[in-house]
Amino acid sequence: MKYALLGDLHSNIEDTKAVLNHIKETAPNAMVYGLGDLYECKIGKKKAQMISNVPLKEAAIVEDEYEELLTFPSIRGNQEERITLVTGIRRFADLPEKILIEDATLIHGHQINWDKYWEPEDTSLADIETPLLFFGHSHRSGIYRKNKKLPITIQFGQEIQLVKKKYWINVGSVVNHREWCLYDSSARTITFMKSR
Repeated sequence: MKYALLGDLHSNIEDTKAVLNHIKETAPNAMVYGLGDLYECKIGKKKAQMISNVPLKEAAIVEDEYEELLTFPSIRGNQEERITLVTGIRRFADLPEKILIEDATLIHGHQINWDKYWEPEDTSLADIETPLLFFGHSHRSGIYRKNKKLPITIQFGQEIQLVKKKYWINVGSVVNHREWCLYDSSARTITFMKSR
């Protein structure tokens, strides 16, 4: 089975359209999953702790044209959690925190401990039992093994065989980078992708 994994859309219509069109062109039979931060919250973390019952239009970028693009299952990210916190609207928090697919767990990535360089250090808070973990959050594509980023240069469109048992894979961001990741569970490969 092939999976198209995309995250960190942040309410960006043009970048989201570009990535979804790229998926249709390059992997039309892939199941599409979102890794959270579909929306952009307009209220910062600190201020969000002090306010409530904010109207949705003031709290987040939510447009009908954008929402029509969201036809795939997704998990929630920290943006959705913050939107829920400040608005009280449950539909954002009702998205699952993680989704399990073949041999892999999908999370947003805000559950991970990050170092000062925005590299993941520890996923113990995420309770991962599958060999593969796909995430986003930092907006930086990468592949990790045993808490270390592998020293490879990502070449978009080039298949990578997953020969070891456990990996963490950061799929990059849709917003600003138009990146996504194609996971083939049968072949046990990933391909970092980037649309124009």
